[in-house]
Amino acid sequence: MSVRRIWTKAVLNDADPNVSEQQTFLVVVAIDFGTTSSGYAYSFSKEPECIHVMRRWEGGDPGVSNQKTPTTILLTPERKFHSFGYAARDFYHDLDPNEAKQWLYLEKFKMKLHTTGDLTMDTDLTAANGKKVKALDIFAYALQYFKEQALKELSDQAGSEFENSDVRWVITVPAIWKQPAKQFMRQAAYQELSDQAGSEFENSDVRWVITVPAIWKQPAKQFMRQAAYQAGLASPENSEQLIIALEPEAASIYCRKLRLHQMIELSNKPAVNGYSASDTVGAGFAQAKEHIRRNRQSRTFLVENVIGEIWSELEEGDKYVVVDSGGGTVDLTVHQIRLPEGHLKELYKATGGPYGSLGVDYEFEKLLCKIFGEDFIEQFKIKRPAAWVDLMIAFESRKRAAAPDRTNPLNITLPFSFIDYYKKFRGHSVEHALRKSNVDFVKWSSQGMLRMSPDAMNALFKPTIDSIIEHLRDLFQKPEVSTVKFLFLVGGFAEAPLLQQAVQAAFGDKCRIIIPQDVGLTILKGAVLFGLDPAVIKLLVKDGTRWCTDVFDKFISADQSVALGELVKRSYTPAKPSQLVIVINIYSSEHDSVSFITDPGVKKCGTLRLDLTGTSGAAVPARREIQTLMQFGDTEIKATAVDIATAKSVKVGIDFLNY
Repeated sequence: MSVRRIWTKAVLNDADPNVSEQQTFLVVVAIDFGTTSSGYAYSFSKEPECIHVMRRWEGGDPGVSNQKTPTTILLTPERKFHSFGYAARDFYHDLDPNEAKQWLYLEKFKMKLHTTGDLTMDTDLTAANGKKVKALDIFAYALQYFKEQALKELSDQAGSEFENSDVRWVITVPAIWKQPAKQFMRQAAYQELSDQAGSEFENSDVRWVITVPAIWKQPAKQFMRQAAYQAGLASPENSEQLIIALEPEAASIYCRKLRLHQMIELSNKPAVNGYSASDTVGAGFAQAKEHIRRNRQSRTFLVENVIGEIWSELEEGDKYVVVDSGGGTVDLTVHQIRLPEGHLKELYKATGGPYGSLGVDYEFEKLLCKIFGEDFIEQFKIKRPAAWVDLMIAFESRKRAAAPDRTNPLNITLPFSFIDYYKKFRGHSVEHALRKSNVDFVKWSSQGMLRMSPDAMNALFKPTIDSIIEHLRDLFQKPEVSTVKFLFLVGGFAEAPLLQQAVQAAFGDKCRIIIPQDVGLTILKGAVLFGLDPAVIKLLVKDGTRWCTDVFDKFISADQSVALGELVKRSYTPAKPSQLVIVINIYSSEHDSVSFITDPGVKKCGTLRLDLTGTSGAAVPARREIQTLMQFGDTEIKATAVDIATAKSVKVGIDFLNY
């Protein structure tokens, strides 16, 4: 984050800023809102060793796991929410082509938050039919969908968790009661148990965690929080109910618990601690297994309350890299271990860019343009939007089958409407277009498919993978990133064997490369652990005080190394002892060399207004201290001002969108 200082319209009050932090929740639900696919997972506070991943989704594609659902949303012609994920895609697919033009279908829209430089609450998205819709509404609809799905599953889970047959109930009654009275008590007990089994989880029972890329700028992170508020996950008055978590930090939390049997290692360097996957587990873990036996509706992962064997090799000062490869972006984050608590220090700011698996899709689209003409592809997407979706679904399945050692061709089915529309558009067949294009390694199959050689498919991956490797090479050149011990490869794109091979070839001799099993769910499971214990990650910056009119006093700069565990503190003082109110404005800038708030590019984005009344003149010190604390560790920036003389305080979130 470049030197960003901060300003908001939040209501300020004199409440203790720590009171809301003590709120407890029955369950933590994490939402991995991905560019290409999304999902949720949850854990009950009483059973933190069990992480439940949402039920299997209806629908799904051949060759594609349905542990998550596609990040696709469908609105009616009246712009009302209709469906999300596979349901949205399938319904849209079945619409008549002319009718489909009236519906608003959106996919892979998360990237808009990364690519929009002037993001505001009024930023638009473009649906497949070319119509505009407010981005905030779309994100809110999606989050509301996950909220409803999660609460329904939690209610079902709570209702089925204990059957009457699992429990022996004992109710005492007076000995002189007659049999009808005793039977009445039994019936009342049955009714009470039935009512409890049918009870529903309330939103107030849930702490929500939403993951975002570390390379996102602050406005994008705040945008996601505003969408969550609109969706009803939390409210500005109860902001601690929602945590916005950085994806690579969530991955770190989960990776520290990995056992040897839960990971794949791509390097040949041996483990040094002698642990094996067959080590016995404690009684508590055995109890968790029994819990899973009774809960077969959900996919449940067991997380031991221990440090995994790999992580136990890390010592004070050891460094590791988390490479979070998703659908839209790739985050590269360097962490350093700090003992005794094992807290993490962010050694180098997150870097990366739009180098996710979507890049492979873009290369495929470019290939189609080369074969059939850019003008045709653009018209086909507009005139037959549902058929275009079908084509990309077919490509997604084949894309996931790409591998370095593959020798068989990959066949991609062309929708009939593609073949038919091309003949009408050009006056000749797609087979003729392929022969004429002279594109190597792509042939026409008589079964109506594009037949791509493995080399042709691998070539589609190359630009994206090359960008990731180049960024990693640049990162390893930094002085702060020397002697890295581990590289954790996580995220959905990390499932691609081609990316795994490229990372291994480039860095296997520099560090040990670790890939968690179910790598696409690593961030989701880590986000649940983060929600159960938010104190595991907080950032630290060195103390310092400078104060003068219009001076830009930096709290943190973009390239500053920050550790995890404490707050940033600054002390200020009123201009006059008789002052009744102190106003502390907060600003941000994308520029490093800023001296004053009047400099170009400095933006006001927050304010703290503190009442200084409440003490007698004699009790007021000559130099009155107003301590300002800024918390960076919860991903979003929060600021608190405390009058040391009276202990009055105000707390405010940071608003990068509305000013």
